Amino acid sequence: MRWFRRLLPREERFFDMYARHADAVVRGATELRGMLNGGDAVRRHFPGVLAAEDDADAVTREVVQAVRRTFVTPFDRGDIQALIGRMDDTVDQMKKAAKAIILFEMTEFEPDYQRMGEAILRCAGLLREVVPLLANIGSNAGRIGALCEQIRAVEGEADDVHDAGVMELFRRSRPEDALRFIAAREVFDLLEKVVDRFDDAAEEIETIVVEHV
Repeated sequence: MRWFRRLLPREERFFDMYARHADAVVRGATELRGMLNGGDAVRRHFPGVLAAEDDADAVTREVVQAVRRTFVTPFDRGDIQALIGRMDDTVDQMKKAAKAIILFEMTEFEPDYQRMGEAILRCAGLLREVVPLLANIGSNAGRIGALCEQIRAVEGEADDVHDAGVMELFRRSRPEDALRFIAAREVFDLLEKVVDRFDDAAEEIETIVVEHV
């Protein structure tokens, strides 16, 4: 049955949908990074995060529906849905972080927050670069692996920024600032989780490569 399926034309629209989703992820990361500039930028960029998440959700639904309608897919149906799910997790987590910033009425951010925003933006760019390469896994396996490794390296750097930033928040906090510390720590944790979700997406991509090379 496997050799028979290989003779049939494959549905390639999935790669276009992945690319559109990755574009939405980059837009979300750009808007979230803008929020971390503080001041009026918080409210100005917040709607952009929400819009990017909405667009990403729409593509995710499109992928799920296409899987159900398509007889021959570029790779395993479960992998197709798992990857779009991991990709969607990144922008969902961005939305959570953005909403927390609004909820806690944060308008001032230490440089470590902006470093986390830069890490998120870098991961988004790497994800957008790697996704089109999946259209030809055999030829692009090396480059795919290198880009996934870069995402993993950024995730490690973000962990260090997070740990140092939390320590600095604690060091500078006073008893009367307990609620402010809790809010700031929560947002910091949510930003760090965004980078973790990119690492999850990279891991899923690597799993697909191993299965098809």
